[in-house]
Amino acid sequence: MNLIDRVRSIQSTEKQPAILVIGDLMIDHYIWGNATRLSPEAPVPIVNVKNESTTLGGAGNVVQNLVALGATVTVAGVIGDDATGLQLIEILENEGVKTNTIIKDSARPTTIKTRVLAGRHQLVRVDREITDPLSADLENELAEKLTSVIDKADIIIFSDYNKGLFAPALTQRLIKIAAVHHKQVIVDPKGFNYEKYKGAFLIKPNRKELAEAAKTESIKNIDELQEAAKTVFAQTETAYLVVTLSEEGMAILTPESSKLLSVKATEVFDVTGAGDTVIAAITYFLALGFTVEEACDLANHAAAIVIRHVGSATTTIDEIIKDMEI
Repeated sequence: MNLIDRVRSIQSTEKQPAILVIGDLMIDHYIWGNATRLSPEAPVPIVNVKNESTTLGGAGNVVQNLVALGATVTVAGVIGDDATGLQLIEILENEGVKTNTIIKDSARPTTIKTRVLAGRHQLVRVDREITDPLSADLENELAEKLTSVIDKADIIIFSDYNKGLFAPALTQRLIKIAAVHHKQVIVDPKGFNYEKYKGAFLIKPNRKELAEAAKTESIKNIDELQEAAKTVFAQTETAYLVVTLSEEGMAILTPESSKLLSVKATEVFDVTGAGDTVIAAITYFLALGFTVEEACDLANHAAAIVIRHVGSATTTIDEIIKDMEI
């Protein structure tokens, strides 16, 4: 059976994979309007607001990608004890996502990123957030809640947006709980400290993130990519590094090998959220028994689909099959 037929067979499968997403949860708030003149108070545009919208951001976008593919999803993380947090929970539950492992922290607001746009031009972004690490009590509460949930998941995603959830001690604690239950951890990393991801099965940085982790100025070719990867393999002992390379596709690296997958996109309108689509698709197909190489190939098609749209988007199995047949 070829890869397309194997993907097609997913649609006749009654049981979909149970995927646990642990990550930084946030709301993306958009203010849309027109700007035709400058303020007399300062040299800034005056935006006449026409519309506002809110969507899930951060790990929530990974969740929505998984739901679109058909997975059964549980999400864990920390929100504020506020109206924005309630709105976030409501959106997730309307998607059919289990939210009982989301905990509230009265000491921080739910992260909300507000973007003001005039036409298609973003004028400013306003972030309301606290990125301090969780208190010891909250870390313990989250870890205790996750112990039984991890056992029931087929696979786990860490969606790290550097908002304070993945402090080194808690990250290692959760990876060790996963190891006890023989569950693979897939990481979408952030920041400079990859040692905290030690023991994860697969880590997916983009080119810039890998360069930062390896403390090198830039990565221009496959030799520099392999050299930077050595640093991360030494820090994390991960089995796989999957590095997204924008218009050049992605690279699959192990300590012994590397393979480049060319980009599948024929048109590129917006790469927003493409990394979330990639991590979601890789994890979904791994949970169904596809190899890392097959899962990355399918994720490459998924990314090609979403970057043809403006803004964060998701894709489906039908769309992936159609893209593979082109």
